Amino acid sequence: MKKEQNRASDTSLARRLDWFITLIPFLCIVILCIWFVRNPEQSSQLLASIRSLLGDQMGSYYLLIGLGVFFCSLYMAFSRFGNIRLGDLEKPEYTFFQWGSMMFTAGLAADILFYSCCEWILYANEPHIEEMGGIQEWASTYPLFHWGPIPWSFYLVLAVAFGFMLHVRKRTKQKFSESCRPILGKRVDGWSGKIIDFIAVIALLAGTATTFSLATPLLSMAISRVTGIPQSVALTIFILISICCIYTFCVYLGMKGVQLAASCCVYLFFMLLAYVFFLGGESRYIIETGLSSIGNLVQNFIGLSTWTDALRTSSFPQNWTIFYWSYWIVWCVATPFFIGSISRGRTVRQVVLGGYSFGLAGTFTSFIILGNYGMGLQMHGRLDLLSVYTKTGDLYAAIVSVLEQLPLPGLVLILLVLCMVTFYSTSFDSITLVAAAYSYKELKPNEEPNRNIKLFWSIMLILLPIALIFSENSMANLQTVSIIAAFPLGIIIILILGSFFKDADAYLKEKQNEKTL
Repeated sequence: MKKEQNRASDTSLARRLDWFITLIPFLCIVILCIWFVRNPEQSSQLLASIRSLLGDQMGSYYLLIGLGVFFCSLYMAFSRFGNIRLGDLEKPEYTFFQWGSMMFTAGLAADILFYSCCEWILYANEPHIEEMGGIQEWASTYPLFHWGPIPWSFYLVLAVAFGFMLHVRKRTKQKFSESCRPILGKRVDGWSGKIIDFIAVIALLAGTATTFSLATPLLSMAISRVTGIPQSVALTIFILISICCIYTFCVYLGMKGVQLAASCCVYLFFMLLAYVFFLGGESRYIIETGLSSIGNLVQNFIGLSTWTDALRTSSFPQNWTIFYWSYWIVWCVATPFFIGSISRGRTVRQVVLGGYSFGLAGTFTSFIILGNYGMGLQMHGRLDLLSVYTKTGDLYAAIVSVLEQLPLPGLVLILLVLCMVTFYSTSFDSITLVAAAYSYKELKPNEEPNRNIKLFWSIMLILLPIALIFSENSMANLQTVSIIAAFPLGIIIILILGSFFKDADAYLKEKQNEKTL
């Protein structure tokens, strides 16, 4: 009897799954990886030429989308749309801390921690930084710009659109295409919708594969320094599998597991920041440079957002700003869906302003403390990081050398490892939940995907990074694929926002008519 019930449930699940969106994008990414490995030079040349076309020749497209989405978020919050409550709850489903911690850790939290330690080093030798006024003023300002209001606005406007779709309109298709229905209509159910979802899942897989590559070498180096285990491919794979086991376990537990992991992650994160701030010996410099960089950002925000370097004197916006906007756009496939799903009971205004409050507070605090601590060591002559990086080109060694200036460096490195592992785990908790929901033809807003589907995506999301460890060229190429994927995603984001305003306007008119009746 039980076997028959299990077969029936398996058959029912199979009918509910969207096999095209579940399997085809993954197969495409696998084929790309094989092509990258077998034809590294040809693939690099082709992708570089496409990236040059999109990032260099059409770079203004990304800049305009970034600034437009930021202003759109402010309009959402302060217009009549800001009063719309996402769902029928009078009180939000989660407390502000629970909601904020899950939202912050669901994004590029591990990347934020990594770049906080080293981004000023990447800018220090840029000619444009010297032209503007030097390292002290601008190497600490640009990180806040590239990880500040515009990047977070990508997440927040889409979180509002998805939250409205899920909690107000009660849509059962949790996909990018469904959020375009108010404009595209029934075409969403045909090939137009499939193309939108195909692009979204390709970007999701490419983005998740590349982001794992960012900090894994740092984790490997930190563990090697603490334990004495030599750095190797085996150690890197062990780290990736360990992260996979942690986030798979949390996702298997459902939202309670994700919530617990996010809370632990935030506590560890602020322990690390407090350790660096109070024991690093650069507290005054950190505060004063942080205040100056925030003031610099506010005064020059529009100029930074629209600078294209038309004469290509340095190509700084093409190399950095356009790259970052593309990277955040690619990550918009998963994170906003998760933020929207946990925002039930909050108003549009609360989601936007609360998201900025928690997102920018965590991001700015990380960059100001960790980044300015390393820069303080450089500027005060305690450690010549720029020489270390220039001679070796090893960014990870430079980061570890910064942390080893702190008291009890072994303890700091252990804390760093714990933070990054939990950050990656919580980020991939949310991605796995969203990817699993994408596999369904229909899924109720309060229904969680089947555990086996979540397990499938947990494993799939880790296989590509493991495979790509064996080819540095492949990883560089896949990062370029992520940037290229951002181009059509930008058009889809515009469609989603247009659909939201159209649908939200109709909703407010419906409410007004109900009152008059």
